[in-house]
Amino acid sequence: MSNLLKLGIPAGSLQQSTADLFQRAGYKITFGSRSYYPSIDDDEIECLLIRAQEMSRYVESGVLDAGLTGYDWIMENGSDVHEVTELIFSKVSRRPVRWVLCVPNESPIQNVRDLEGKRIATEAVGLTNSYLAKHGVSAEVEFSWGATEVKPPKLVDAIVEVTETGSSLRANNLRIIDEVLQSTTRFIANHEAYADPWKKQKIDDIVLMLEGTMAAEGKVGLMMNVPRDRLKQVLALLPALERPTISSLADENWVAVNTILDESIVRQIIPRLKAAGGRGIVEYPLNKVIN
Repeated sequence: MSNLLKLGIPAGSLQQSTADLFQRAGYKITFGSRSYYPSIDDDEIECLLIRAQEMSRYVESGVLDAGLTGYDWIMENGSDVHEVTELIFSKVSRRPVRWVLCVPNESPIQNVRDLEGKRIATEAVGLTNSYLAKHGVSAEVEFSWGATEVKPPKLVDAIVEVTETGSSLRANNLRIIDEVLQSTTRFIANHEAYADPWKKQKIDDIVLMLEGTMAAEGKVGLMMNVPRDRLKQVLALLPALERPTISSLADENWVAVNTILDESIVRQIIPRLKAAGGRGIVEYPLNKVIN
């Protein structure tokens, strides 16, 4: 096929959350038990499972046209890629992940300057060296192959580790003394691929659907009929993304109101809307919100 987009899907912790996001956006990705080539219900896309840590290198070199990875790994690899969009999702929450500098609770180290001449373990050696250089600190930074939290204080003086909730750090008797970097997921593209009209359009179409799916999270649609003479009172109760849509009905004394609002306030606002004159109130789920 002449038109084919090679898309990298992050293996590991982001794999399932990425597949779930694509599913809600209208793309079904299926993972085989031993295959690194997931299937997708779009004949114009070929997927490849790649660790997020390596993704930006393969996109930069053109092995992949596009992929999803963290901003932290783009910076760690120093990759020259086109960042199409930021997608704030992770394996646990919708918050950015944080790379933090940690020491044992009983350590005398209080700030980064106290690490002069000390030893630090991390998976993000490049990020850590850049951070230390920014603060004028010289320390020995070693690559950690895993279980980084258990290394202080016997093997190293400090670690730089990624965290979302901080629970693992607390469980290992560690305290945070500084934040090195905040990171979110990015949809990235190879520069040459993104300059190709067909691939750019394909990438932009995918991104539009992903962004629309994320924009719809936590929101619902609400529609109701309202007497014209009560419309002002009803509209005053509605916080909307944009102005609510008002449509005329067969009975000229009534109008239909359609709006979008946060799901968290529905249970408080529907009784107030009814009291203000709303009738036939219907709440419905949203799959996507495209602005």
